[in-house]
Amino acid sequence: MDISIIIVNYNVEHFLEQCLKSVEIATQKCNAEIFVVDNISIDGSVEMVKEKFPNVILIENKENVGFSRANNQAMRIAKGRYILLLNPDTVVEEDTFVKTIDFMDNTPECGGLGVKMIDGKGVFLPESKRGLPTPAVAFYKIFGLSKIFPKSQKFGKYHLGYLPMNEINEIEILSGAYMMMRKTALDKVGLLDEDFFMYGEDIDLSYRIILGGYKNYYFPETSIIHYKGESTKKSSVNYVFVFYNAMIIFAKKHFSSKNAKTFSFLINIAIYLRASFAILSRLIKNLFLPFLDFSFITLLLWFISYYYQKFIDVVYETQLLLFALPAYALVWVFTNYLMGGYDKPIKTVNTIKGILLGSVILLMIYGLLPKEVQFSRFILLFGSVSSIIIVLLNRWLLSVLKFEGYSLEDASKKRFLIIGDEEEKERILPLLKQTTTVSFLGDLSPFEYNQEANLDAGKLNQLSDYIFINKIDEVIFSAKNLSAQRIIELMSNIRAAKNVDFKIAQPDSMYLIGSNSIHTSGDLYILDLNTISNAKNKRNKRLFDFTTAFFILIFSPILFIFSGFKSKIFSNSFNVLIGKKTWIGYARHKELNYSKYPKIKDWIITISNKSIQNQPDVFA
Repeated sequence: MDISIIIVNYNVEHFLEQCLKSVEIATQKCNAEIFVVDNISIDGSVEMVKEKFPNVILIENKENVGFSRANNQAMRIAKGRYILLLNPDTVVEEDTFVKTIDFMDNTPECGGLGVKMIDGKGVFLPESKRGLPTPAVAFYKIFGLSKIFPKSQKFGKYHLGYLPMNEINEIEILSGAYMMMRKTALDKVGLLDEDFFMYGEDIDLSYRIILGGYKNYYFPETSIIHYKGESTKKSSVNYVFVFYNAMIIFAKKHFSSKNAKTFSFLINIAIYLRASFAILSRLIKNLFLPFLDFSFITLLLWFISYYYQKFIDVVYETQLLLFALPAYALVWVFTNYLMGGYDKPIKTVNTIKGILLGSVILLMIYGLLPKEVQFSRFILLFGSVSSIIIVLLNRWLLSVLKFEGYSLEDASKKRFLIIGDEEEKERILPLLKQTTTVSFLGDLSPFEYNQEANLDAGKLNQLSDYIFINKIDEVIFSAKNLSAQRIIELMSNIRAAKNVDFKIAQPDSMYLIGSNSIHTSGDLYILDLNTISNAKNKRNKRLFDFTTAFFILIFSPILFIFSGFKSKIFSNSFNVLIGKKTWIGYARHKELNYSKYPKIKDWIITISNKSIQNQPDVFA
């Protein structure tokens, strides 16, 4: 047995399915066994593996035992000369295993191997190659020196930024996302330390491999996609505590008492700094726009009241204005919040509703106030209209300045490019239309890829230009028409399209995966088949069937005279009217298993993107 591939899964069914499909293809050229260790997922992962990947060795845990223990369960029974720990949120190239096995066969001192990783947007992940987090390295990382001087051999050791991205090099720490190890090395140094529940276990084992007399290598001659969502996880306070506490366990285990204390001191500083930063960052993000609105509305009301007093030659009490005007602004901000005016993506209609609701509430309160504090309805009414203008201007300005999350463009409307054949486009398009709004659909078909000559023909050479010219938001690659290697290459090479998202459509799957993270909403499009069996939709469908069948039967004499009315349409209409059949059903596709879909009545017409000429003749 060449290689044993171990994947620990926890509630990422669709990512796991995509990963296993790529692994199955990549193992066709080597002798391999595949393990999936499931930590009591409740999303259907286990059922999916049993149904679609019967050759996978499935270990079903009855509790979440953590990453280390779950991997060890499979490693203890693995038979391969090499053991690969692989994350479920990855996609491997067709020759990834062959290349890495060949390298390790030819490099006997290699105990562990990592590969080049890119995220879902084609951006290189720096954790593909890492150095040992000594107290000094940790200090440079914690206080940002490694980020300021990434190429420095002194400050950039955490991610080894001074080593070329596309050059094979000896490294110290491997990434747990793709961690390939020699079985004989593991027999010598041991398996993963189960004191690490999550995070840190890859650092610990990588270091023990080096202590065991082996070397670890970074091997960039093959690449994988890793949908990791680092920004989402690192903004989490829980992540900060779990990750840095894992570093303390590592320090106490491997460093001298003095160094371990120094390291632990630095880590504790980091924990409180990062946790405080995460909380403060979230607070600022949530309160930034409300505070901006409150400030501008208050200033605007002061401006209006100042000139209004001059115009009518009346002076209001300063203390009254100091209290009343900010109170007005606060009510408008609060009602704006209640109406969803601060939800993202920003919707101006919610903002207008929020201000109008606040104005109604203020007018009601104003009428109940004593005369001595009722100073001007004009300020209130004019301030209401002006507040709508000022808050909309705030949002427009933030949108123009490209502040993240404040775009006034409809986020649900996207310009798509599907790279696949016509059959795949017809399969993918309905999924897109159900999950988002397609404002533009590009047409760019894949061409034969000459792997030996490392060349491709046709339009794919102009992919970056096409994306730029047509302002494409998302590119969807058909895995049926393009190899994983080709998809990864295209994603890595599109440097001019930084704001473009990528998704991969697997054949015979009703979902699209991308672009950055398994934790970020919007990066997974799933066809919600349950909408078909939704009670409201069933009523609407039945109403449509009944109405159309009724009118066809009512006007059948006219149709018979003027259109050569045939008996088939009469019988079909009658069957639809009594509920025995339905007009429209699922699209005909040879790869779709209709037994998995919500059951509907026998259908007469199939709707697809092809011409209606290709449909069965319902009148015959």
